Amino acid sequence: QEKNITYPTDAKLHKKIIKNVLKIVHDKSLPLRQSYTRTLKGIYRSQRFRNHPKNRKKALKADRQLKTIAGRLVRELERNLEGKKGYENMFELYYKVLSQNRKSKNKVYSLHEPDVVCISKGKEHKQYEFGNKVSILRSWSGLILGACSFRNEYDGHTIEKTLEQTQRMTGRKVDKLAGDRGYRG
Repeated sequence: QEKNITYPTDAKLHKKIIKNVLKIVHDKSLPLRQSYTRTLKGIYRSQRFRNHPKNRKKALKADRQLKTIAGRLVRELERNLEGKKGYENMFELYYKVLSQNRKSKNKVYSLHEPDVVCISKGKEHKQYEFGNKVSILRSWSGLILGACSFRNEYDGHTIEKTLEQTQRMTGRKVDKLAGDRGYRG
């Protein structure tokens, strides 16, 4: 099941963290040492033409600055919200995004859908898909008997869990099972 997210880059996630933190600061009327408004404007401008060979180094420098500013704002917001509850999960997610790098395992690809994983499709027109694997079991008449969500498992390994769930919910064992080529291996 593909999720409705933009192609994930670290710079995009850092921009979203900054935007969310500044929104919380504005809504709660919290003090900030520095809002980085003009600095961010220059950084965004430096990142614009990142694929041009002459601008590559400038864009990478802007990425590093963006990550630094995002970290500073998150830490300052955490200091200002110290007594208030309800933000622990948000801070945990932000710190996970800020600490991940290219080779990290279990990356966060989206702030609003943190459970999204990268699924390698292997097709030429679409190499990767970002979402979750879902296994749905339906009867011949079209009635859905079972549905399970998975991280990024091989399709053949999802059959057992879906069959167990269906048997638990309906109280009957499945006699015949048909699937697409993804289950073949």
